[in-house]
Amino acid sequence: MAGFVSHFTNRLDAKGRVSVPASFRSVLAKDGYEGLYCSPSAHCPAIDAGGNALLEEHEKQLEAFRRLSPDHDALAMSLFGVSEHLKIDGDGRINLSDMIREHAGLSDQVTFAGLGYKFQIWEPEKFREHRAEAQKRALAMLSGQIAPASLPGGSA
Repeated sequence: MAGFVSHFTNRLDAKGRVSVPASFRSVLAKDGYEGLYCSPSAHCPAIDAGGNALLEEHEKQLEAFRRLSPDHDALAMSLFGVSEHLKIDGDGRINLSDMIREHAGLSDQVTFAGLGYKFQIWEPEKFREHRAEAQKRALAMLSGQIAPASLPGGSA
């Protein structure tokens, strides 16, 4: 799999800039995406980030809804209307906007967590808490104790 893997914590500088991990920049370059596409996660206090693969997933989600319908427009607004395209400078840094910092509760450090086709930007302590809960859920799914929510018959 040639996607976003692992997690990294980097410091925000006084201007709100942070270095994107080199391995993540490499994935974006292979994906052909110039910069970084970011949108608030609908599931957690983090920012979803990536390139063309993430944009394609968002477009697939929208295909399930009739265009010009209230549901389509609401989902399009949450995926695209509040998204941002960030430039990556020559030193591999991005400048995090107020929207991104507020949604994720970022102050002086940022954790980047790979999720394959995308990565998330987290406040480090919130990431540690979320990671612990995600590991519990994953173990329960793998052991058959709960059904995955994304499959028929799954729970939320």
